[in-house]
Amino acid sequence: MDWINVTLLVLLALGVFGNNATVSIAVGILLLMRLLHLERFFPFLEQYGLHVGIIVLTIGILSPLASGKIKPESIYQLFTNWQSVLAVLVGIFVAYLAGKGTSLMSANPFIVTGLLLGTIIGVTFFRGVAVGPLIAAGILAFILQFIPK
Repeated sequence: MDWINVTLLVLLALGVFGNNATVSIAVGILLLMRLLHLERFFPFLEQYGLHVGIIVLTIGILSPLASGKIKPESIYQLFTNWQSVLAVLVGIFVAYLAGKGTSLMSANPFIVTGLLLGTIIGVTFFRGVAVGPLIAAGILAFILQFIPK
């Protein structure tokens, strides 16, 4: 019995049960790659997958600006309201945490499994939203810097 495939099937079931299409699709693709013996692509995914994903995410975030839905004058208006200024500051802090999370996930891939499992549990049982592994890794990295090694 291939325990990796069993683990992927469990993660797939949790993704489906938790109505988490992102996790379900990702695990399904990885499982399919294993079944089709495409393991030779895993090192590439491990090395570049996170960065490619961040690029695609950033394109999605910036596309309203590029399409003209966000006007340059609305960017100026961000600094005229305290909630908008607070949103900018929180965005800066979250981006900082994501950077720390990226470093932690790259340095210790084993943590990714725990973060993913925690995210799946949060989505499945606590009605969370699956945007957390990178930020969770950043928060973990932030906490770990204060804990003696």
